[in-house]
Formats: sequence, structure tokens, C-alpha cells
Amino acid sequence: MNFFEHQDRARRQTGRLVLLLALAVTCLVSLTSLTLSLLWVLFGESSVRGGRPVFDTPLIGVVALVVIAVVLGGSLYKRAQLSAGGKVVAESLGGRLINLAPQNLDERRLLNVVEEMALASGTPVPSVYVLDDIGINAFAAGLSPQDAVIGVTRGAIGLLSREELQGVIAHEFSHIYNGDMRLNMRLIALLHGILLIGLIGQWVLRSDSGSRGSSSDSSKGVILKFAIGLALLALGYAGTFFGNLIKAAVSRQREFLADASAVQFTRNPESIGGALKKIGGYSPGSQLQAPNATEFSHLYFGAGVKVALDGLFATHPPLAERIRRVEPGWDGRYPKVEPLPIAASGVQEPSAQRIKSSGPTLAAAFSGAAVAESIAAIGDPGLKHLQMAQDTLETLPAPLKQAAHSCEGAQALIYGLLLDSVEFLQQQQLDLLRGHLSPAQASLLESLRGPLRELSPGQRLPLIDLAIPALKQLGKSEFASMKQNMALLIRADERVELLEWTLLRIVERNVEGLRTVTGKYRLESLAAEVAVLLSFLCLAGQADPRQARQAFAHGSGGLSFTLPAFRPEGGLQALEAALRRLTRLLPLQKPQLLKAMARCIGYDGEVTAGEAELMRAVADILDCPMPPLLTDREASRAVN
Repeated sequence: MNFFEHQDRARRQTGRLVLLLALAVTCLVSLTSLTLSLLWVLFGESSVRGGRPVFDTPLIGVVALVVIAVVLGGSLYKRAQLSAGGKVVAESLGGRLINLAPQNLDERRLLNVVEEMALASGTPVPSVYVLDDIGINAFAAGLSPQDAVIGVTRGAIGLLSREELQGVIAHEFSHIYNGDMRLNMRLIALLHGILLIGLIGQWVLRSDSGSRGSSSDSSKGVILKFAIGLALLALGYAGTFFGNLIKAAVSRQREFLADASAVQFTRNPESIGGALKKIGGYSPGSQLQAPNATEFSHLYFGAGVKVALDGLFATHPPLAERIRRVEPGWDGRYPKVEPLPIAASGVQEPSAQRIKSSGPTLAAAFSGAAVAESIAAIGDPGLKHLQMAQDTLETLPAPLKQAAHSCEGAQALIYGLLLDSVEFLQQQQLDLLRGHLSPAQASLLESLRGPLRELSPGQRLPLIDLAIPALKQLGKSEFASMKQNMALLIRADERVELLEWTLLRIVERNVEGLRTVTGKYRLESLAAEVAVLLSFLCLAGQADPRQARQAFAHGSGGLSFTLPAFRPEGGLQALEAALRRLTRLLPLQKPQLLKAMARCIGYDGEVTAGEAELMRAVADILDCPMPPLLTDREASRAVN
């Protein structure tokens, strides 16, 4: 199953999830309405005919509406709370952000592993949080890759080798790619509404605990309140029952798929297998102690909480079964793992896990096969992409990597990437920008101009990806000022290049957390938008308008339907409108569009590094993160 099939499956699973929740809410509403109506008849001022209580049908309807309102209100409240993205989950569990300031070698190693995985998959680096918990566990949370976070416990980074940590992080990246993470976040919001019934019952019981009354009416009221509170509490447990069943139904199979994806990514079953075996041989296992751990139990790498009726309600498959899926020859024995002190700092990175090379040929031209391979690897990168990501991190100049991990430095990097290669035009841009920068920012930008000048085209997107977590820490007003400065640089020469505009959009959507929209269109229904996109790509890749038209004909010739004529009219506003609609393609429709884009830029027989960067940037806007393109040498490099 590839990336687009996973996305389509996640979209269909959302529909099944809604159906399951509708059934659960229907059962809960029915039970609650009947129970509360019965209590009101028995203890309230209800009419009695023939000595027997009579149910008031309008009363049942009113109770049902109130229960539905409570469930919907609770879900909407939780959804609004989670709208800020995965950082809400990480902070609820006591996580600490480490992207800008890892405190020891363990945290530096974790951040390196996450950065490698992100660059290998063509996605921005997610925010990374460390949980001060001794259990071996991790999670990915967020509503989209743009607001995703990865959380890892202190026990995991202290007890797992670099190889095992790679397996765990690859597992979590699989949840990010395949739509599982978004589904899990929706599940949290929807289940909160169901569980709210029990929370209201607890509140009613607590509010009545100090009540006293001597009269018969007062005593009857106290009994009624106590009975209602107790009934709501019991019905809340029924909600918990349904909620745990839904969690188990949605989560288990996806854990097997994420384990398999991790093996395919690292090409090493012992990476994730070793991490799972350490959980089995470690007395605290994967348990989390955070007060809110149960609410997010279906997000974790391992079973973070203990549940009753483990076989029925478990959100994760049995540990032994997961291990045997990735290591069929496992002997069934777990290694004995001794706990490390919570403040222990770091194990050096084992050099055997790093593949050294003379560095990637980032300025080289690529073949059409390289583009096709990168498209095929969307959401499913391999070890060769991981090796290239390691090489990219090693060959990036140290001042640029250091700048990417600070708020001021990350802004300076983006400004520097937008500077023109022609010196006098670059000076014009700097003269315009200086009035909008503090002296410290201007000095930092000046110090980065030299290293940025030596940067190869293929290193630009990875550098932006590294800078995204730091840019996310900017306040709204700070980022608004930054966008104004970016627009100033782009328009300084009175023309806007497609790559400049694309980089601006990448920064915007990743920092502001623009949501991935639900796909609903087929490609042929957006033929006009496809024509606009391909026209702009052809013009960017071909200096001669006649050749651009030929490239357009070549690119559109592989589609199963006829496009309108070559149409670059309307400027970037037309392109932006076209891309906005194209992001709403059904997942299984996107590969055909990507292949048409690849044919356009590969019309002349080769793809330059600049064209490859542009292709990947546009694909990112379409929610199709392309791994880096491999040269023939990199594609054939032996894996040690």
C-alpha cells in the first residue's frame, strides 16, 4: 500500500469512525434518556395513574436533546482545544521542546535522528518534545504534517541505541504520512464528548456531598440529585466502554502497518524489533505516568497505560506479536534492561550507524527516472534517502545549521535564500530590507551571506525544513512582519519568480499550520487548474516560449483526458487559485498529476537541480512530500 492508498484508506476510515461514534452516541443517548426519565418519574413530581408511574414522552425528548448537546458541545470544545496542533498533546503530557536548545547528547542525538528522517521524506522537521518519563515510549500528534510534533520519553532516548531510536522515529513518521495522526486527533475530540457524561456525573456527586436537608421535600431532592449523579457516572463508564472499543478497533492494525513501514524505511528489522524487545525486558515497560496519559493512549508507540480486559480494549497488539511480525526468527526472550538515572546524559552517536561519503552531488542534473523514483517514494522513503539526508546534514555549513536552530537565525536564513544571485540586485534588496531589521538581525544576515552563496540548489529546501521549528516559535505579529519582509525581497526587482513565490507559500503553510483539506475532486474535473499549473512549470523550466509549449504538450499527453490550451495568463494569482483547488484532489488522483508535472520538467531529457527543487516545492504545497531526488551514483550506492 503506497502513500496515496494510505491517505485514501484514512479518509474512508474517518467515515467508518463517524458511523461507530454515531452508534455509540445513539446507545448512550437512549440509555441516558430512559434512565434520567425513570429517575424523574420515581423521585420527581410526576403524575401517577393507577398507582404506576407514567413516562412523559416530551420529557424523554428533552433529555435526549440535552444529552446530544452535551456530547456535541464536549467534542467541539475539545476540537477547538486541539486546533493548535500536536503541541497541545505534548504540553498536556508535560513535554519540553528541544528543537532550539537540546540540553545533552541524548537530546542532540534524538534531534539529529528526527531531522534525518524529515529530510529523507521531504517533510519539514516537526517540533520535538522530550517527556521526563522513564518508560520507553513515543508518539506523533497533530492535525496535519504542518503542525505535527513528535514526543519521546526520557527512558526511550536514554535506553535505546541510535539504530533502535531510528526505528521508533520511522514508526512515528509513518503515522504522520499515512493520515493516522489526523484520525487519532479527531478520535480524541469525538470521544471527549462521550466521556463528558461521566464527568458531569462526578461533578453532580461532588456538588451534593455537602448538602443537608431535614424536610421531606429537601431529602427527596437530595436523593434525586444523588441518583442522577450516580446514573450519569455509570453511563459515563458506558461511554468509556464504547470509547475504548472504538480506540481498539481503529488503532491495532495501524500499529502493524507503522512497524512494517519503519522496517522498510530503515531496511533493518532489528531497529524497531530491538526497541520492542527492550520494552518487554524493562520493568517500567512503556508505561507513562502523566495524569492525561489515558486520554491519548492510542497515540503511543507502546501501550502507555494499563486497561482492564486488555485483549478487548487494548489499543496496541501484543508486544510478542509485533516483534514476530518484524523478526520471524525471534526466540521469544527479552533482554534485561537496567533503568538509567533520569538525568543521565548521553550516549555518543555510534559511528557505525552513519553512512559516510564524499557528499551528494547536489548541483548535478537528474534523470527522468530519478523524478519517477522520488514520486514513487512519497510517504515511503528508503534507506538511500536516509543516507542522502545524513550527507546533506553533514555537508551543510555549520553557521547555517546553527542559525536554523534559533528564531533570529531562521529568519535570517529565509531572507538570505530570497536574495538575488546578481550582486547589484542583491544590494538593492538589502538596502530595502535594512530599515525593517534590528541591527542584530542585519548583522546576522550579513554573516550568513557567504555560506548561503556557496549553497547548492538541492540544499535550499532541506535548510528551510530545518528552520521551520524555530520559525514556529515566532509570535503572530513577529511572523506577520517576517512575511512583509519576505514580500519586500521578492518584489524588489519588480518581478516575482515562481520559485520565490513557492518558497514563501511553503514557509507560510508550515508556520501558520494551514490545514490539509479533505479531498473530493477528480483530476479531470479540475482540467483548467491542471493546465495553469503545468503551464507555469513549463515556463519556469524552458527559456524559449516555443519550447515551453512543447513541454506542456509532452506533459499533458500522458493524462487520460484533454487539457485546455497552454495558459500562463493571470499571473501568480491564477496559479495560487489553481493550487488551492488542486489540494482538494482525492488522494488516488494526485499521482497522475505528479507524473504530468515530472514529464513537463523532464521534457528536454534531464532535470536540473533547480527544476527538481521547484517540483518538490510545488508537490509540498499539494500535500505530496517528495523525498530528495537521487543521482545515479547515490541510487546505486552500496548499503553497509
